[in-house]
Amino acid sequence: MVYQFVFFIAIIQSVIFLIHWFLYKTLVSFFSLSNTGFILPLKIILGLLSISLISATFLSFQYLNVLVRLFYIAVASWMGFLNFLFLASISLWIIYFSAQKFSFSLDQKLSAIIFFGLAIIVGIYGIVNAKTPRIVEISVKLPNLPEYWRNKTAVWVSDIHLGSVRRYDFAKDIADRINQEKPDIVFIGGDLFDGGTIDLDAFTEPFSKISAPDGIYFITGNHEKFFSDVAYLKVVKEAGIKILNNELVNIKGLQIIGVDWNDNQDIKKYKSVLDKINLDKNLPSILLKHAPTNLELARDKGISFQISGHTHEGQIFPINLITKLIYRGYEYGFKKLGDLQIYISSGAGTWGPPMRVAASPEIVVIKFK
Repeated sequence: MVYQFVFFIAIIQSVIFLIHWFLYKTLVSFFSLSNTGFILPLKIILGLLSISLISATFLSFQYLNVLVRLFYIAVASWMGFLNFLFLASISLWIIYFSAQKFSFSLDQKLSAIIFFGLAIIVGIYGIVNAKTPRIVEISVKLPNLPEYWRNKTAVWVSDIHLGSVRRYDFAKDIADRINQEKPDIVFIGGDLFDGGTIDLDAFTEPFSKISAPDGIYFITGNHEKFFSDVAYLKVVKEAGIKILNNELVNIKGLQIIGVDWNDNQDIKKYKSVLDKINLDKNLPSILLKHAPTNLELARDKGISFQISGHTHEGQIFPINLITKLIYRGYEYGFKKLGDLQIYISSGAGTWGPPMRVAASPEIVVIKFK
């Protein structure tokens, strides 16, 4: 296990180093840099930046102070900008080789200024876009819905990622916005925490003030499982939130099922969990599952509606294209698979770069019909 972890870190570090090297070569070539007074500092800066992510992540898991937090935010933000600078670099080389092949003139310096300038603008937009989740309303028609639940409101919020970047103010804003919707029931769909060292009691406190007559329910995501989830689950319980750990609760004729992250990824474990749940197919059911995987099992079980998150809808371009492929089109939005209705949220927070480009943060308000 240790060797696998070290190998994974080595691969990630190697990729990041190569991207910085490619950016360096592009900057030197397109700006015709030859002066040692420019090149040496550029090498040093990009070299240090290329090894900053691993160290910032490690420090955020070990220490709780302002300097570590600011360092992590700076590094995470840089990784977001690096993504767009890398895309700009690729574009510049494509244009350069096209100019060579088709014999048209190219002002390399001006082209670099335009493309790198656009990359920075897109990154700034992404930071601004990520700050405030939108309210997204959907209507769901559940079969055999008891009269009590007709026209009632549920809120689903996932992937808040409280940690070094999203902190108490963000948690309070999320809780306040949920309260403004006057929900009857609230579902928190995992990755409430980012996995680093934070003041868990303070960050969870706003959620204890959410008013929902039929309760607040929580399932774990992968970020609660990086190490031990004991501390996370403790503060969630203390906030008056019910944790659903591979269980079903019947709330006035509506069946709510929650699956733990560790048991919902392996298809055999997940099937075993669903097989043990005493589902009444004559009553409507809602499955809370962090990731939109193994959807066929929920469909075959006869579940009415599944709510998931995890994907962030890719969070930033072009990761959203990869996410679409990985989840086979079930990466965001309202979907159907046979009789199973599914909603996959883009999530409220961010992981890694505090940016959202081509994917906006959201809080989902569900109206039962």
